[in-house]
Amino acid sequence: MIASKRGKVAFLSTFPPRECGLATFTQDLVQELDNVLSLQQPQIVAVSDKKYHYDERVIMELVQHDFQSYIDIAERINKSDIELLVIEHEYGIFGGECGEYLLNLIGHLKVPFITTFHTVLPNPSPKQKEILVELGQKSSKVVTMAKNTIHLLRNTYNIPEHKIEVIHHGVPYRELASREELKAKHGYGNLNIISTFGLISPGKGLEYAVEAMCQVVQKHQNVRYLILGQTHPGIKQKDGESYRYQLMDKVNQLNLTPYVEFVDKYLTKEEIIEYLQMSDIYMTPYLNKDQAVSGTLAYAIGYGRVVVSTPYSYAKEMLAEGRGLLAEFRNSDSLAKCIMDILDHPEKKSEMEEKTRKLGETMMWDKVANQYAKVFTEVLNQHQKATTVVV
Repeated sequence: MIASKRGKVAFLSTFPPRECGLATFTQDLVQELDNVLSLQQPQIVAVSDKKYHYDERVIMELVQHDFQSYIDIAERINKSDIELLVIEHEYGIFGGECGEYLLNLIGHLKVPFITTFHTVLPNPSPKQKEILVELGQKSSKVVTMAKNTIHLLRNTYNIPEHKIEVIHHGVPYRELASREELKAKHGYGNLNIISTFGLISPGKGLEYAVEAMCQVVQKHQNVRYLILGQTHPGIKQKDGESYRYQLMDKVNQLNLTPYVEFVDKYLTKEEIIEYLQMSDIYMTPYLNKDQAVSGTLAYAIGYGRVVVSTPYSYAKEMLAEGRGLLAEFRNSDSLAKCIMDILDHPEKKSEMEEKTRKLGETMMWDKVANQYAKVFTEVLNQHQKATTVVV
């Protein structure tokens, strides 16, 4: 019996037009779930830090920094026809210390819920651990996007392995022109394009990527490094554009102006995909070795790009078996060596692209949405059986 045909699912998450990766992720997932025949159209309980003009899919708004709002939303969900809540958990999204207000919501919630963990810290603070432990205890299932987090969820956060589901970060599918056609369209001709996209912050390690280009262009003048994206809103609010200006100053000091280009805007999904499609190398020089998931790296894998990355957890998992090259942390020489290895060996690049493309095919949103739908159906069926009164 499939109970999910009548089951109503709602997501608790940020949502566009709020500009953040979590909002885009949730929008992509629910839009793809619309195409899953066994499910009704999912709805959104939007986490808001200010006033936004949402579309009709948003049925409730949680005021991020309002303690009482978490209790009120739980009560409204309980009185609604929602039968399953999916919590998209990320640090900085929920109110209180480390997002502890969320515990008030789940403490008052009477419908089953699933939690997707977008960040799993190996060395959490006591408060961070407390929150994830309680979410894990009360969730019917938890979703993680990388196998490397299973042992953390089990051993650090005491979540039983039977509750843990591994589902890839989804990637939107688009039919696109060839790499050569897109380069011509954007005025890059026969250049080798290296790119990095996402909200810019010091943790991205972009200064090492810029320094690496200083070595690369000594041997390969036909390259362009595109740093795509605006400064992270939280960083901008706190420090303004100081990090971007530091990067731009470094570009000027190293005489790299002809080779490094900043595209300072919040990119649409279509723009991200188009830039990726015309990239020869995608680079993530991130500094946090424990980063368990990267949406930007997922997109690059999804579109079969060769990746040069520092060896943070997600990169090590996704670039295994020859799908990319790993450079040392905070080491521009190591990044430059990897880039030049790819540029010097086009046959090696083609082999890596083919291996990456095969993994990327499994990460398209249609396949990912069906995996989520299967988990939703399982939870809804279990809950129905548990609540059925036998006469």
